[in-house]
Amino acid sequence: MRNEQALLQLRPDLNLPTNTSGPEEIFQNQTLRPILKMQHALLVQLLASHIRKHKSAFFQLPETARLDWISNVVRADLRFRNLLVGTVLGHFTLEELHSFEAHEAECLRRLIQLIIQRLQSVEVEMLKQAH
Repeated sequence: MRNEQALLQLRPDLNLPTNTSGPEEIFQNQTLRPILKMQHALLVQLLASHIRKHKSAFFQLPETARLDWISNVVRADLRFRNLLVGTVLGHFTLEELHSFEAHEAECLRRLIQLIIQRLQSVEVEMLKQAH
């Protein structure tokens, strides 16, 4: 049996405003962002492993090309994208999963964008260490 209260207690409190937000933005700030922050090291390791597995010339690319590469691989490689998304969805409560499903297209779009931004903000040196 899942202990949903324990799942919620694991997350960092980001104190993001939600008073004038729509349901998708509230979900983003109360659920997605805290889970992404909590799972940051794992997401970075998954990206480093993906780079290693695909023998990418990632580390030789200029910075702007690396940012594009990350965006493209998260959007285009469905296996990798689903792995990243599953890493986040596995930390949802049942109530959050229902909310996600009710607004799935918009919530998934926001989640993918947040994952890309988070991975693009990682320093190359951090990726090399995880590599």
